[in-house]
Amino acid sequence: MCAIVDANAAHEVFGSRNEQPTGAGQGFFQWLNSGKGKLVVGGRLKEELEQNSNYCRWAQQATLSGKLVNKDKKCVDEETEKVRSSGKLKSDDPHIIALAQVSGARLLFSNDIKLHKDFKNRNFIDEPPGKVYSTVENKDFTESKKRLLRRRCKSHN
Repeated sequence: MCAIVDANAAHEVFGSRNEQPTGAGQGFFQWLNSGKGKLVVGGRLKEELEQNSNYCRWAQQATLSGKLVNKDKKCVDEETEKVRSSGKLKSDDPHIIALAQVSGARLLFSNDIKLHKDFKNRNFIDEPPGKVYSTVENKDFTESKKRLLRRRCKSHN
């Protein structure tokens, strides 16, 4: 299954200079490294994630091992403009919705409540619908988070 990590949750997965990964972030990271999941990046999100040096170190190896999928910037940017011009977004993240549409990723790790609504909106993400992995309410690696990572989704990488 392919997933997207919003820039607002990247520190929970990869850590940062000032923060250690959370329990939920560590579980997500282990899932990626096990090969059961792949992280999808592209367009503006790739640029945002590259601000985290821990992500950059991980991404080099993950690309070689097939755990990171880079989508074409031009393709993601074109889709971003279509999503933005729809006028239906609640969030300010058309690039995340566009990346999901282009990649087929249906799991999002984010703590942006408005983006959660957009990602679950079947007008944007359908067949199958989007699922959200979040630590807004609990930063632990709970049973419900484990279930999300066990789900099988089709994707068109």
